[in-house]
Amino acid sequence: MRLAGKGLGVALLGAGVWGCAPEDDPADGGATRKPGDGGTNGGGTGDSFSTPPPGTAPRALWQSPAANDGLAGNDAIAVVGDVVIVSGDPLVGRDIASGREVWSRKGVTTPGANLLLGSGTLYLASAEYDGNVVGLDPATGKETWRSRLGTQYSQPRPIAADDRHVYVTGGILDKDFRTPDNVIAAIDTTSGKVVWREQRDHGTEETGITAEAVGGHLVYTDFRENLTVRDTATGRQVWTKKIGRSNNRRFAVHEELVVLADGPRLRAFALADGKERWSLASEEFSRFNDPTVLDGVLYASDSVHGLWAVDPATGKKVWHNDDLLDVAYPWQFVKVGNTLYGATEFDEKGGIHAFDAGSGKLRWTYNDGSGNIQKWYLVARGKRLAALHGKKTTCLPAV
Repeated sequence: MRLAGKGLGVALLGAGVWGCAPEDDPADGGATRKPGDGGTNGGGTGDSFSTPPPGTAPRALWQSPAANDGLAGNDAIAVVGDVVIVSGDPLVGRDIASGREVWSRKGVTTPGANLLLGSGTLYLASAEYDGNVVGLDPATGKETWRSRLGTQYSQPRPIAADDRHVYVTGGILDKDFRTPDNVIAAIDTTSGKVVWREQRDHGTEETGITAEAVGGHLVYTDFRENLTVRDTATGRQVWTKKIGRSNNRRFAVHEELVVLADGPRLRAFALADGKERWSLASEEFSRFNDPTVLDGVLYASDSVHGLWAVDPATGKKVWHNDDLLDVAYPWQFVKVGNTLYGATEFDEKGGIHAFDAGSGKLRWTYNDGSGNIQKWYLVARGKRLAALHGKKTTCLPAV
């Protein structure tokens, strides 16, 4: 019953659209609107935007076609400086202010590759399936770096990056060219040399990994329901443990804790030793979605469309908005000023939600009207939001 009205509130709250920059027919990108609503130009220029009326979504600043193949995991869109990079073939960089194509590279990486950034470089698996990992300058798209794990490994793929290393997994080829085991390794971002290489436990898979390198720790989860922490300098496994549910998407790292959604609970573990520091239960019969920490607050939605703000250090609830039953729940968040923005998935009535970060109250919802149920991806730079949905990239003002 709680899910029966899903999407209805979005249609109402996103019914208006406010013009913030010149644009043609709103049907090719604006939020769904009633005849006569929001048709005027808000007159916004640069990063100064007119604020739309309460409950009204802003109008897109620009839109462009995208070659998104729908295979990317968490990071199908990224922003570096003034360039928005959109996953697909070709891989494209656009100016976030105008939407103008800055560079385009065809055949540069494998389908569904995540956009991993470290030390000012974009790292990708080579499209040639030759075992190489390539680095591109995000500003120009030009190749600036190339390395490989070794010929004895099958299809190495980067999983994380920081200022010192690119972290890669690859299957170990046996005499019959099978890969019953795999390794995780670190490649130096300056020299391209392998710094360390560690074989993972037998039976673990090299795919389905979500990883983050932060504060001297490489943290990752996988399809086999493991949470593992390694030392980034040596590759030494600090600890690993089974978690109660497959968690192959985002987790959050805050100071000395890693927080993940484990079915009906958010759980926080100490990076140093893996001890559970706190646990927070969701509502009955619901599960938490991916958590994100922004400006010292952890945000997460749940499967019955609740939205939570939590103190990541203690697990204490800051607020819980359970008045969103008719709204598609968000899976990815960014924050600009006092507004929390959430991107939804697998719901044609979803889109980009804007919430009051202090209370969780929904301000507006933007939907491109395409009817596409693919997930939305969202990044922010300054006072602009860049969103990827299906075959379209949209820039919105953060108002």
